Amino acid sequence: MTEWLAQLRVLAGTAPVALVSVLASEGSAPRGAGTRMLVTADTLVGTIGGGQLEYRAVEQARAALLHPPGTWRVQDYPLGPLLGQCCGGRVRLLIEHVNSAALAWLADTGDESVLVTHLAAGGVERQIVPDAGVVPLPARGPLPGKGTRFAEVLGRYRRPIYLFGAGHVGQAIARHAAHLPLRLAWFDARPECAAIDGVTVIDADNLASCVADAPSDAAIVILTHDHGLDYTLARVALARSPLAYVGLIGSATKRARFLARLAGDGLSPQDCARLTCPIGLPGVPGKEPDVIAVATCAQLLGLGA
Repeated sequence: MTEWLAQLRVLAGTAPVALVSVLASEGSAPRGAGTRMLVTADTLVGTIGGGQLEYRAVEQARAALLHPPGTWRVQDYPLGPLLGQCCGGRVRLLIEHVNSAALAWLADTGDESVLVTHLAAGGVERQIVPDAGVVPLPARGPLPGKGTRFAEVLGRYRRPIYLFGAGHVGQAIARHAAHLPLRLAWFDARPECAAIDGVTVIDADNLASCVADAPSDAAIVILTHDHGLDYTLARVALARSPLAYVGLIGSATKRARFLARLAGDGLSPQDCARLTCPIGLPGVPGKEPDVIAVATCAQLLGLGA
């Protein structure tokens, strides 16, 4: 995730700040390469996994703040007895005192940007480039030294989620999706839902066009206030070229009724089989909005990239 970018923009202009970056990990490590944590004299933003590893990293970061901006070091941490941990993994960290005068690259960041980092003698230099060969850094071997360059993709792929319905469950899904690698487009036909942040109100007769225009990697989640509208959206979603997911809130009875109508409208058994109803991971008990939302978000994350 890339929340650290926004936090870096804020903190770098207000106080000395150190940046802790996971360059590489191996085995049972708490966080992977690309994880960041910001450290000031009295605050922490983010986490590299907690425990003694994080405690030592914070200690090193605050020590770096006593040196000039641009100061950096790379440190290996075996996750064994010396850290009081039994994970058996290994983590390689870059710890730097951020030079606030060298952050022009932040203005060029976006979804899946490629960030090139240069460990220069005078500090860490970064730039955003259109494309680059991204080769993971090793967790073992000689520490990266002055002159080392490496590239990484900022941010993870975020699957487009087309969410139809802004009731209690829709709001819960939107609330949880905001913290996940999902890109939400949220629709409702009711004018009063325009007051809900993030909702686009579209006349019910035109909502189906949003389904038709969705990219093929999109997940369609249908939970409107109206069963007739639910059916129309599901039919359009299943009749078009395959989408990554077509989910409909409801019971097994609702699913059976919808499948019978869909077959009567000429949809093939293969098309009908792509309907997920009820939504959410099977076996998760509870019908509270947040329970349904968490189970559904987990199901969407399970679709992969």
